[in-house]
Amino acid sequence: MLTVYRPTPLETWVIDFYGRLGIVEPEDLDEAEIARVLHIYLFYKEVPSQAYENGRFKSITIDKRLPVAKQRERFYHELCHILRHSGRQFMMPEAFRELQERDARNFTRYAALPLHMLKCFDFREPYIIDLLSERFKVTPELCEERMRKIQNNILSERRMA
Repeated sequence: MLTVYRPTPLETWVIDFYGRLGIVEPEDLDEAEIARVLHIYLFYKEVPSQAYENGRFKSITIDKRLPVAKQRERFYHELCHILRHSGRQFMMPEAFRELQERDARNFTRYAALPLHMLKCFDFREPYIIDLLSERFKVTPELCEERMRKIQNNILSERRMA
């Protein structure tokens, strides 16, 4: 199914990024280890999730009141802000903030369910969403969204062929 899939530039960026970190299997997707390798302090507190960067100091705080799968998704979202964005969102124009948030949502899908790890799954399996959710430790909603985006990409590629 993924033979006609064309990855987006951001998706290719995530695949290359994971390749540099040696992340090849779903079990390698460990927030604490990713943060450690990138020299990012990772905190779990009862506050809204956020990324913070000041000079060389970088931190991600995850709201520990969230379900574990949502915590993981928030980690990827905040990681995107550190890796790809600059500036304080509360000080930037709304359109620019919306652009960063859209990028972080896309990054979350790609980082949580990386293309190079999805290639070994049979998407025709009746319980594929549950399987992906369990294997990648994210919400079924994120898995459904990822599968829908993949299907739309494939349909678009087939129309263009």
